[in-house]
Amino acid sequence: VSSLATSHRPSRTNSLIHISPLKKLYALIIMADIRIVPVLSACLVVFVILQGAFLSGVHCDAAAAADSTAAGDLGAAKSGTASLSSYGEFSEDDRKLMEETGTKQEFQAEVGRLMDIIINSLYSKKEIFLRELISNASDALDKIRFLSLTDPNVLGEGDQAKLEIRIEADKKAGTITITDTGIGMTKADLVNNLGTIAKSGTSSFLEKMSKEGDMNLIGQFGVGFYSVYLIADHVTVVTKNNDDDQHVWVSSADASFTVSKDPRGNTLKRGTSIIMKVKEDATEFLETDQIKTLIKRYSEFINFPIFLKVTKEEEVEVPDDEADTKEEKKDEEKKDDEKKEDDVDVSDVDEEEDDKKESKPKTKKVKQTKSEWELINDTKAIWVRSPSDVKDEEYDNFFKSLTKEFDSPLDKIHFTAEGEIQFRSILFIPKKAPSDLYDKLQSKQNNLRLYVRRVFISDEFDDLMPRYLSFIRGVVDSEDLPLNVSREMLQQSRVLKVIKKKLVSKALDMMKKLAESEEKAIEAEEEEEKEEEEKAKAEASGKKEEEEKKDEKEEESDEEEGEEEDGEAAIKRYKEFFDAFGKTIKLGIIEDTKNRKKLAKLLRFESTHTKDGETVSLARYVKRMKDGQKHIYYIAGENKKDLENSPFLEKLKKRGYEVLFMTDPIDEYAVQHMDEYEDHKLMNATKEDLKFGDKDDKKWKKRRDKAKEDLKDFIDWYKKILSDKVEKIVISNRLTTSPTAIVTGTYGYTANMERLMKAQALNDPSRYNFMASKKTLEINPYHPIIVELAKKSKDNADDDSTKELAFVLYDSSLITAGFDIDDQASFSTRMMKMLRKGLDIGDEAKIEEEAEEEDSSEDDKEEADKDGDKKESKDEL
Repeated sequence: VSSLATSHRPSRTNSLIHISPLKKLYALIIMADIRIVPVLSACLVVFVILQGAFLSGVHCDAAAAADSTAAGDLGAAKSGTASLSSYGEFSEDDRKLMEETGTKQEFQAEVGRLMDIIINSLYSKKEIFLRELISNASDALDKIRFLSLTDPNVLGEGDQAKLEIRIEADKKAGTITITDTGIGMTKADLVNNLGTIAKSGTSSFLEKMSKEGDMNLIGQFGVGFYSVYLIADHVTVVTKNNDDDQHVWVSSADASFTVSKDPRGNTLKRGTSIIMKVKEDATEFLETDQIKTLIKRYSEFINFPIFLKVTKEEEVEVPDDEADTKEEKKDEEKKDDEKKEDDVDVSDVDEEEDDKKESKPKTKKVKQTKSEWELINDTKAIWVRSPSDVKDEEYDNFFKSLTKEFDSPLDKIHFTAEGEIQFRSILFIPKKAPSDLYDKLQSKQNNLRLYVRRVFISDEFDDLMPRYLSFIRGVVDSEDLPLNVSREMLQQSRVLKVIKKKLVSKALDMMKKLAESEEKAIEAEEEEEKEEEEKAKAEASGKKEEEEKKDEKEEESDEEEGEEEDGEAAIKRYKEFFDAFGKTIKLGIIEDTKNRKKLAKLLRFESTHTKDGETVSLARYVKRMKDGQKHIYYIAGENKKDLENSPFLEKLKKRGYEVLFMTDPIDEYAVQHMDEYEDHKLMNATKEDLKFGDKDDKKWKKRRDKAKEDLKDFIDWYKKILSDKVEKIVISNRLTTSPTAIVTGTYGYTANMERLMKAQALNDPSRYNFMASKKTLEINPYHPIIVELAKKSKDNADDDSTKELAFVLYDSSLITAGFDIDDQASFSTRMMKMLRKGLDIGDEAKIEEEAEEEDSSEDDKEEADKDGDKKESKDEL
């Protein structure tokens, strides 16, 4: 490339270099949207670097020729090329002197079209300019700080030694000025870095210092500076390096720029000041509130203080001249009156003079506009520090600053990831779920903020965190993420997958820690309850040994009081977590197959063994399973109260088996994706083929076969009546006190699932009809109702009343199971018949209607009275 550039060094009249491959690449980039196609972004970088290589030759020729005169510069200015503007604090004489002595340079040919790509295609938002310029200023400050480690004298003294960034917006002039006290640039740096697109001073500095130490600089592409043209049509750069005088660089993003020595002298001492003349369509960036918001968003955690010049109105007390003048006039008038009097009291005059001396001048309050520098980035990037060095109060303050929440986080995890990609991160679990948490599950998540070297990149990701963990808040900061040229997107999705895997793992570890703390606290409580029960039994039996040890235990209880409080706090904390985010954990059970086992340990349910407000984990359920119990039993429904009285639990309760209550609508969906837990199969108590997994199953099979043989005729008769309603009628192994129960097939919808599917407005009815398979009617062969109904059906199989009883029994089973009755009119009719029979009211009994004759006679009587009154009134007349 360098030989090609040397052989094609053009003169000013022949500045175009025609290279067919480059033109083809340029055309390819111009037609593509590089914000979407990462490959084309890489092509742009290659193209830009090639442009820069040719530009170096142009700079050398232009500097050697030095054929730019003041007249030429002014002529170029009239024709649209750059000249020194009035922006900044330059007098008219200063501008003329710089135009006369300045050296005019030219960008590479067709750079105007390339700048158009950078301005209009490379960056998606205009506001990015502030992030890029602050990042450049931070790099300049890092450079001078790095050099000061070996030579402290480079910093200077007083204000010059302060490392800071100052930003000022001038609405009247229409300018934004960003000033830093960094390393600054020499004249050669201005030409090489700002005059060469894609020439990064940061990358050159890194290459130079790589052998001496680890630097932490942001810039890498050399195009960030040109983002100023997103909002500015004219840019002036004033810079001072310790090795050179102060120089001024001026350009309007066209084919040329001007570099000249600053006639004002070295006013900056050291550093760089960028003055941007804001375009008419970008005047919103002149508002200090807008600038403050952008600093907070993109550069809040920059290592160096960022000051913004703001104007404030405040009330101050000033002397009230008008009031003093009025007082003086009153005093003079009073003296004149006193002189006219014949007798003057000398003592009174002396007192008045003393009062006058002691009287204070009158003041008034007025509003004054005051300008001052306000520190914007007062929140520090605590994630770069070791977790052991960060206090809980700092974590709380950082969380509140990051999320704008008032409450402290429920828990946190602070870690550094190493390996294929290195990054630091802090993740938080909020105390409360956002009100719109479940409304935003389908949209991009913005709860994690991605930083590169403490510069904000984005908070909108599709796959940085799974949607079931969308409630996690935090930051991710890396030193070497592969960003595209605009630093707005990651170039490699593979890197995102690596980061996602680590973040998910750490988030689950944080939740696991919460769950384990709760489990330990509950176990400690249970042990304490057992000890108290044993103590009560011992006292009841009259043992004196326990009483002698009473004093010792009281002393131990004082020591354990703090531990008990911690245990209660752990239980309360996990309850808060699961109440707020339990639904999302269950969503994870459905969606995240890799972490399903981890998520299962976080689940909590009410059960037949828990008190009101208490829950049990699957791990504790397994630990307290009865001898011989092999399965985990559960039942789903609307609430615990209804489920407790369900006939499906009769045999399970009798055996002392614990049954989990799943009352959350998502529970049954989640369990369908989780067949077992620690080799224990999860069994729905409302489905057929319920197994207890013990020796009693063999005994029951013998009893079932005998009952099936005894009730064969009844089962056939009953099945014939319910032919279109049930698939089969079987002997039940789960009923003890109820006569019948309706159960569903292994893969069919339960009553609870049917209820949920019907409630979905956009549900496909065909799918519902397919899954809502025919039910199975289980009968208790030993229940009196079944025994008596079997006798009636045997004596008179065609009796309508017996059939009605069979239907009523089936309908009541549907209601008890939670299913809807299809033919409600028939059900109502049958219930009315049962009421008549129960009240001994015959079918011939009719409703007694009110006697119409009595009503009509009363009406006739009222009419007669009215006619009589009218007649009497006529007679009187």
